[in-house]
Amino acid sequence: MLKVGLIGAGHLGKIHLKLLKSIDEIDLVGFYDSDCDSAKQISEKFEVPFFKKADELIEAAQALDIVTPTPFHYQYAMNCIAKGKHFFIEKPIAQNSSEATEICELAKKKNLIGQIGHVERFNPAFLSVKDKITQPLFIETHRLAQFNPRGTDVSVVLDLMIHDLDLILKAVNDEIVDIQASGVALISQEADIVNARLSFKKGCVANITASRLSVKNMRKMRIFQPSAYLSLDFLGRKSEIVRLTDEPIGETPSFEIKNKQEETIKYISFDIPTPPEVNAIEMELKAFKNSILHNAPVQVSLEDGKDALDLALKINKVLSNSHAQAIV
Repeated sequence: MLKVGLIGAGHLGKIHLKLLKSIDEIDLVGFYDSDCDSAKQISEKFEVPFFKKADELIEAAQALDIVTPTPFHYQYAMNCIAKGKHFFIEKPIAQNSSEATEICELAKKKNLIGQIGHVERFNPAFLSVKDKITQPLFIETHRLAQFNPRGTDVSVVLDLMIHDLDLILKAVNDEIVDIQASGVALISQEADIVNARLSFKKGCVANITASRLSVKNMRKMRIFQPSAYLSLDFLGRKSEIVRLTDEPIGETPSFEIKNKQEETIKYISFDIPTPPEVNAIEMELKAFKNSILHNAPVQVSLEDGKDALDLALKINKVLSNSHAQAIV
């Protein structure tokens, strides 16, 4: 059994709390939250011990689940490292690159397992097609959300766009040579609507839009690669693959396209993969547990979290530049 403690019982923290209680091989020893009155109610509702001091919880657990606002990620991660405890941190890993670098280096030095909560890696839409992503040439994403005061302590790049940045870095696996971006702050002090364009060394281009002022929620990604187009709907938890082939693919629905000049026939096929029936947050927490207890590979490493943060910060830097352009 793995003794786990949770730090931060806000909206997302309560979801983690409920799931941690139900996962095999996890013993939820308790939680800490700075709001004592709310924590007492949560403790009674979930029947989980409430620790009045975070240090006492860290001491009692073998691994910690850090689900606090971003400004506190570094503090609690460093406390875990100092006490030799494994830790899971919600995205982004920290507020800045120096904090993220220190977390990565010290955790590695102490041989501690850390995982970042980039939950879209575990979304059924992504899981159903990730093995089909081979050579992206153009990627387009739209992550739109209705306004919610929660998360406005950071720009929409760190709040929402960073999910897509992590997925794009995972899918393309190439050096970024140019970043362009534009955005505007309408309600909060940070940018609420941002569009970024990334150019990669081998030619792939990603066009990314994020907004927290939308009239409707949308989380979609489209990936174009040679002879294939992949459409992912993270909100609907589904995907579609459209292929151009020389021959029909088995029983996959398709139709013919005739090229009269070359006198050739191509086939466009439509495949709708069956998404796995999983709870993405539960799956990422199970992956964290398995890395500690069963030496399973870390699914979203601290370094992955740092890479996504670094890119998000570069985009924010471009936004503050009057020319809205920078060479990486």
